[in-house]
Amino acid sequence: MTWHLTPDIEEFELAAKEFLLTDPVGNTVLLTVAATLARNGVEAYGGDPAQFGWYQGEDGAVRGAFVRTPPRPVLISTVPAAAVEPLLTIEGIGGAVSGPAAEVTALAEAWVAASGRGSTLGMRRRLYRLAELTPPSPMPDGYARLATPADRDLLIDWFEAFSGDIGQPGGIQPSRIDDRIQDGLLLLWEVDGVPVAMAAATPPVGGTARIAPVYTPRALRGRGYAGAVTAELSRRIRDAGHEVLLFTDLDNPTSNALYQRIGYRPLGDYLDVELER
Repeated sequence: MTWHLTPDIEEFELAAKEFLLTDPVGNTVLLTVAATLARNGVEAYGGDPAQFGWYQGEDGAVRGAFVRTPPRPVLISTVPAAAVEPLLTIEGIGGAVSGPAAEVTALAEAWVAASGRGSTLGMRRRLYRLAELTPPSPMPDGYARLATPADRDLLIDWFEAFSGDIGQPGGIQPSRIDDRIQDGLLLLWEVDGVPVAMAAATPPVGGTARIAPVYTPRALRGRGYAGAVTAELSRRIRDAGHEVLLFTDLDNPTSNALYQRIGYRPLGDYLDVELER
């Protein structure tokens, strides 16, 4: 029973992707981050090159995995209890960790017990899956259209603003925006020819795609644009044959209520925790 480490995305996918695909919904973030790194290189998220790991049980089967894209939190999957303490010994794990609530909580408790240092709870998120799509009624003024390369500068600004709103400023790689434009996974809501909101989605992996991010400039909020553009992008993804997922910040009651109104239903909670170095 041990963790295996590699800086090689191909080696990681060969070893761990089958395990991750046993639960493509629960592992949505790990799968989409790995897919981005495979497509754009291990420095696609900026910072230092990515690091990958997978945990093998006594029978040789993979039972857990993580992806680290510095300086962002380490992303972990579900892992067996026996894998938690050995994970803490891996260089670079001490810091921010993100994943299913039970696993992140167990990791934080083990860190405190082993190191004598503390841990700080960060963002609490809830994963939702689209059930019956219920578009807003009445719909706001305007219409949805696919983003094009001509929108690139605006979208970079909006992605940066979204990251700032959720406390993760900086580090937006334009190539990730380019990919979504190219793949038809980025919609703008326009009123009188002026973009007023956006919704993007991750490339489908394992039959699922995740809405992320959704953004409306502060001065234009409260007019229904976010719900309208999210509903339309959700419809297009579902019509293409994929399950549609999204995360919400549990400390934002407005977004949690909005997505439930248009048909999203909760699946489980995820946490970010900072482990004191």
